Amino acid sequence: MTTIKEISKACGVSPATVSKALNGYSDVSEETKEKIQKAAEKLHYLPNAAARQLKTNTSRNIGVVYKDTTGSGLAHQYFSAILDSAKAEAEKSGYDITFISETIGYGSYLEHCRYRRCDGVLIVSEDYAAGQVDELLESSLPAVVIDYVTEEKTGILSDNVDGGYRLTKYLIDKGHERIAFIHGELTSVTKKRLSGFHKALDEAGINAPEEYLIEARYHDPDMTERATEQLLKLPNPPTAILFPDDFSYIGGRNALEKMGLSVPEDVSAVGYDGIYLSQVIHPRLTTYRQNASEIGRVSVKKLVEAIEAPKSFSPEQTFVSGEILEGDTVAPPKE
Repeated sequence: MTTIKEISKACGVSPATVSKALNGYSDVSEETKEKIQKAAEKLHYLPNAAARQLKTNTSRNIGVVYKDTTGSGLAHQYFSAILDSAKAEAEKSGYDITFISETIGYGSYLEHCRYRRCDGVLIVSEDYAAGQVDELLESSLPAVVIDYVTEEKTGILSDNVDGGYRLTKYLIDKGHERIAFIHGELTSVTKKRLSGFHKALDEAGINAPEEYLIEARYHDPDMTERATEQLLKLPNPPTAILFPDDFSYIGGRNALEKMGLSVPEDVSAVGYDGIYLSQVIHPRLTTYRQNASEIGRVSVKKLVEAIEAPKSFSPEQTFVSGEILEGDTVAPPKE
């Protein structure tokens, strides 16, 4: 491993000058700094991370709490896209990423963050009511949360009201009035999508019967299949269905096929998320694509601001809009 002494020998300067140049001190000329930095790159010099931590009291390390209650883990395309973008933005800003766990002996998320000397933490969780997440939110550790609102920390949110509204309005504009919504668990995300759903219906003067609203689970095709069967067995079944997400729609499609019905000839359908699967199945699913990459990028950008400028940084809520992907699963109702 290359040392500061080897760089000083190559450049003909003292080790102290090399150290000052690599740490941005102003009493070293720009010409000398450039010479030393080029030599460091050529010799593949890597600073001692432990020593830098002691000197700056920072680790350049961001913790990530990711808890997906569907059990999909990193296979969940929406969350994995957020995390991939977050990782790229962190590296661009000179930070490493460490996944924070509650199961490997550190006591809690906060204790694990402290053990790993995390400068801040990104929280991507479907269970913000969990005690360990609350502990993080109440701590002094800089944090950014995804799809959750809290006064203490910055939140980066997919605009779920907009998503629910635009999907519902899209169906209304196609002539549908009997519109059902199979939604996920009653989280803050679901409540916002329901708000958008009802807003679009209210604007059009349409009333959704109570039996048209069914709670299922995100990313659970089996529950969605049963909910779809329940809807289609009603005396006055819907002509269009909003599904919890693109993956869950597969369960709804299975239910329709078993009943001898097809999409969109008999029932129109829309999904949510805009994952790759939605665009390669036949017929191609009409869905609302969440801008997961932008959510990941902005979340880390805001977290780095909170870490590096704590005195001027103020928590805020940032909404990231998505877009309708028009597929082939919506047609005017038969009646």
